[in-house]
Amino acid sequence: MSTYVYGITAKSHPALPRDMGGVGDPPLPVRVLEAGELAAVVSDAPEGLRPKRKDLLAHQNVLAEAGAAGVVLPMRFGSVAPDDDTVTGVLADRAEHYKERLQALDGKVEYNVKATHQEEAVLHRVMSENPEIRAMSDANRQAGGGSYEQRLRLGEMVVAAVKDREAEDASELQRALEPVAADVSAGPESSGWLVNLSFLVDRDSAESFLAEVEQVRKGHPHIELRVNGPLPPYSFVEPGPAEHAGSAAGPGIAQE
Repeated sequence: MSTYVYGITAKSHPALPRDMGGVGDPPLPVRVLEAGELAAVVSDAPEGLRPKRKDLLAHQNVLAEAGAAGVVLPMRFGSVAPDDDTVTGVLADRAEHYKERLQALDGKVEYNVKATHQEEAVLHRVMSENPEIRAMSDANRQAGGGSYEQRLRLGEMVVAAVKDREAEDASELQRALEPVAADVSAGPESSGWLVNLSFLVDRDSAESFLAEVEQVRKGHPHIELRVNGPLPPYSFVEPGPAEHAGSAAGPGIAQE
């Protein structure tokens, strides 16, 4: 049977609570596989696994229980290996990488920050900052809206100015938050998001990080900020060597 992997930790990590259940219906028993100085928190993998709420919560609960007792490298939901031997083989092959990551992530959590422009507010700001756009808009209004070519030109200028403002705001946000974080990782690009960044933060410094987020929010009223966390540091379990880039866990462990 395939093996579902929740996370990777040190062999010295305190034992998990007895009779813990993981993904599956009924929940499959969680167990620990060991290889050298490392261990993997796993269960059997149920057939036809899909990201249903019940299983997503079960995955998070296992990581929360394991993480409460010590540092764990979290695998994303759906990380499955062909069997237990594959998992212990990956632990052995990538032991130095995992030990370095466990040390680097000890006592740290992840905060994901997404930002979007408030359309009316950013248009008002663009108009106020750009005399040429403001003058053309006034001229078109006085001319009853202006010609088709004039309206087209004004629209092109506004779009370009908004794009410039997006790039400037994205850089400003990252520069403001980087000093209060241990590391930063860019999330997948997606239309609609001005910024999608994950920050690695010392658990004891989380209040300072969130306070800085509030300062950024107050200083940029035309931007809507969404903060999700604290989370397990998913974005900082790095792929490591290029030949293992197919999965954060290494060859043989993939997301379904």
